[in-house]
Amino acid sequence: MRLTPQEKAETIALVLRSPDGIVRTIRALGIHKRTFYNWYKAYCEGGTDALRPKKRSSIQWNRIPDSIRGMVISLALEYPERSAREIAVKMTDEMEIFISESSVYRILKSKGLIQACEHRFTEAANEFRHKTAFPNEMWQTDFTYFKVLGWGWYYLSTVIDDYSRYIIHWELCKSMQWTDAKRTVESAMQKAGLRKGQAPKLLSDNGPSYVAKDLREHLDRAFGIKQIHGAPMHPQTQGKIERYHRSMKSVVKLHNYYCPAELEKAIEQFVDYYNNQRYHESLKNLVPADVYWGRAGKILKKRAILKEKSLKIRKDIFRNNILCKFEAKNKKTLNLLR
Repeated sequence: MRLTPQEKAETIALVLRSPDGIVRTIRALGIHKRTFYNWYKAYCEGGTDALRPKKRSSIQWNRIPDSIRGMVISLALEYPERSAREIAVKMTDEMEIFISESSVYRILKSKGLIQACEHRFTEAANEFRHKTAFPNEMWQTDFTYFKVLGWGWYYLSTVIDDYSRYIIHWELCKSMQWTDAKRTVESAMQKAGLRKGQAPKLLSDNGPSYVAKDLREHLDRAFGIKQIHGAPMHPQTQGKIERYHRSMKSVVKLHNYYCPAELEKAIEQFVDYYNNQRYHESLKNLVPADVYWGRAGKILKKRAILKEKSLKIRKDIFRNNILCKFEAKNKKTLNLLR
């Protein structure tokens, strides 16, 4: 708790009058020895006014230039759906200007442009125990559904890479039969360029199409794919594709669709955004495509270089400002020396 100058002066007087001695008294008051003697020295030199908090310098070595602050605000207005984290990464990747997420947050908050963060907590057990270490080690697949006005229900079958969260293939189906799941996985294998013996494990729930004997035998015979099923009534096991479905539906279902082609176009646009533009926090703020196609290391290295360069520029600006102030203050002395 901060004390006012008057309270500090009263404390000094109390300590000096105490019969228990200075050290024992300030220890009982919970005041650090150095803090008390700093107060006492200031009080002796300038009285109560000297106990006021010292005004911090308006110049800080890592202060973000006003031009960059303006760019942050402009980006936030241009992309209102982006979070502070996404704007910070976008500036680093596209404009080659490093700025931390916390700095972007403070700038936007000061202008009233920031939204309250939504915190979600997940228990450690509510996820797949065996973590993947590289792309195409394991895929997740699932169905979700949409209603097309005048056409009825349509079912979206998706295959997502567990390691990179990259959407490998999706297909809008009229049913949720095992043949629909088979067709989706076959197309995913073709797009990924994988042959028999290179196939990933396939994680799914216990829906009728995924537990079908015909699907298991076909995938094993054609590609050597081993199926894994999550625990019944426990969708957290397939948490990555479940989370993708929630993100995708929160955007796609904002509109009504009057023919399947309209719905397919909307899904296609979101998948392109998700794979190639949406920075994923758990992927070190990379997009899934960069991780899946092996560009992650190069991008992270470039970001580290930009960060070091940006901090050096801020330090140089700080030193120049200090030098200019010193020269202005000591102009007469410097002229005599010259």
